[in-house]
Amino acid sequence: MKINSPVSFRPDLNNWTPYSSARSLAKNNKNYIFLDANESPFGIWNRYPDPYQSELKKEISKIKKISPKNILLGNGSDEVLDLCMRLFAEPKKDKILICPPTYGMYEVLARLNMLRVLKVPLRTPDFQLDVDNIIRSIEKQRPKMMIFCSPNNPTGNTLTDIKKVLDQYDGVVLVDEAYIDFCKEKSLLSYIVRHPNLIVIQTLSKAWGLAGARIGMAFANERIISMLTAIKPPYNIGSPSIKAATKALRTSRKNFYQYVNTIIKEKNRLEEFLTGFPPVKKIYPSEANFILVESAVASEWQNHLKKHRVIVRDRSSQIPDAFRVSIGTVKENNLFIKYSKEFYKILQKKNFYEKSALY
Repeated sequence: MKINSPVSFRPDLNNWTPYSSARSLAKNNKNYIFLDANESPFGIWNRYPDPYQSELKKEISKIKKISPKNILLGNGSDEVLDLCMRLFAEPKKDKILICPPTYGMYEVLARLNMLRVLKVPLRTPDFQLDVDNIIRSIEKQRPKMMIFCSPNNPTGNTLTDIKKVLDQYDGVVLVDEAYIDFCKEKSLLSYIVRHPNLIVIQTLSKAWGLAGARIGMAFANERIISMLTAIKPPYNIGSPSIKAATKALRTSRKNFYQYVNTIIKEKNRLEEFLTGFPPVKKIYPSEANFILVESAVASEWQNHLKKHRVIVRDRSSQIPDAFRVSIGTVKENNLFIKYSKEFYKILQKKNFYEKSALY
């Protein structure tokens, strides 16, 4: 029996009238004279973009094998996350549930939307969902929505029990699959049909190499997508980004698979190096395009890399003595290895390295 917290929009949005641009009357933006939006008639990017990103959605639809009616596009995944919170949760009243350590923007956006944040930490040491405590929290606290990141950032592992929660909870379940293209596990996209409370978020920023274009994607049933479309800004993605993303999806699929395979190969190489590297206390299994590293000298290590213009991400606020290294090109990864080895030699010379302190 499911815990009853059915999907519903914010009450004040039930009769929402979205902003309507005259540009939406021109289905393909071709062979029209546009005198509706107070634009300049001159310039390369002088016209407002397609508010529905129709051509880009068609290309995404082909790749993801899902109808354009089930797709919302946002200015990065962060806008999509923000729109979901605005659509379902009432400020100062509703709660969301997250499972730290996880992507920090979930809590930031929730607090900006004046929502209470419930936290059920991932189990340690495997960083998997604590399903029993999640269910207890749902029964007691009645969150309006919950957000899972799988593969998880910053730990890199796939969350294996999301389906168990979906089978027991009727409220909004948002699954952030930003790193799914690097993962052996299949996306939960196919579950949208059987779970009307499920929203899957993906991005073109990682595997597709389009972080600068800022294209976030939400996949859900038509009712949810229709309302998300109604509350989004009318021109939330610029024409240059739409054009770049559409071109990439049409012409770069071969490159996409090549890049993903190269990144995975390089990740395996870095994992092999780090596994036998003395300053490393632990590396966490990753199905993403990064590796989480734990070390008693993490701070000094990061500072040494920074001196050589190599920047990694400090994650010690979530996991003590840990930093996250993204997988770069072969050359970039070689420099990470080179300066890491150099750092270890400095430790030895200065007698900073004490084996007993690291194990």
